[in-house]
Amino acid sequence: MFKKKIKEIFIGSNNKGKLEEIANLLPKSLKICSNLEYQIPSPKETGASFEQNSLLKAKYFSKKTNKICLSDDSGIEIDILDKAPGIYSADWSGKKRNFNLAIKRVYREIFKIDRNWKKKKITARFICVLTIFWPGGKFVSKLGKVEGRISISKKGKNGFGYDPIFIPNRKRLTFGEMEPKKKYKIDHRFDAFKKIRKFF
Repeated sequence: MFKKKIKEIFIGSNNKGKLEEIANLLPKSLKICSNLEYQIPSPKETGASFEQNSLLKAKYFSKKTNKICLSDDSGIEIDILDKAPGIYSADWSGKKRNFNLAIKRVYREIFKIDRNWKKKKITARFICVLTIFWPGGKFVSKLGKVEGRISISKKGKNGFGYDPIFIPNRKRLTFGEMEPKKKYKIDHRFDAFKKIRKFF
């Protein structure tokens, strides 16, 4: 089943930032299809973990398109917030997916717990689970992560989501300040992709 290399893939996401980043990770020879052409609404994410939601999306889009599908579920875990927002990372941005609101909420929630938080290291990590789902029902899921800390203010206009407030370990810049090509080589999505690259 897995011996045959994948030649065509459907990226199951309606998040343009994720689509761009995943497409950049995939081999250039691969035929990539996405919701930019199909306009399939996203399923409700009812899973209790990144793994469950990633599989749920991959299976859903594969059934809708009858193609091999690659889906991602990802988010940020902030230790002082008991790993919130976690799987609810997108929900914190509201129905219109305004991540400025989500970032403001992160700062608000941290401040509620510790007013002096800006003088401390607020540890956090980005998590990503990538799932490949074949129309026959077989699937592979792999988890990637990158450890870091929360920046005391929003910095940079690159990336998407929580990128402007996350500084990976041993770096000074937030993901939002990094050139996309540099971010793609060290982030959680790349960490997960390295573990499924052999299928392409």
